[in-house]
Amino acid sequence: MKNRIKVERAIKSITQAQLAELVQVSRQTINAIELGKYVPSTVLALKMAHVFETDIGEIFQLEDGDWKNS
Repeated sequence: MKNRIKVERAIKSITQAQLAELVQVSRQTINAIELGKYVPSTVLALKMAHVFETDIGEIFQLEDGDWKNS
C-alpha cells in the first residue's frame, strides 16, 4: 500500500513526532507507516485523515500487489 503521509506532513508543516502525538502512536510507528513497513489500523488511518483534513483515500492507495492472496 502506498501512502502520502510524508507529503501531507510537509503541507501541514508537522514532524513525525507531532503527528504521532496527534494520533496517539509513537514516532517510530509513523516512520514505519511512511516507509511502507507497517499498515495502520482503520482507526489510525481515519485519525490521520482527520488531522490532514482529507479523505482516507487521498492518503492511502492500494497497489496491484495488494490484491493478491499471500
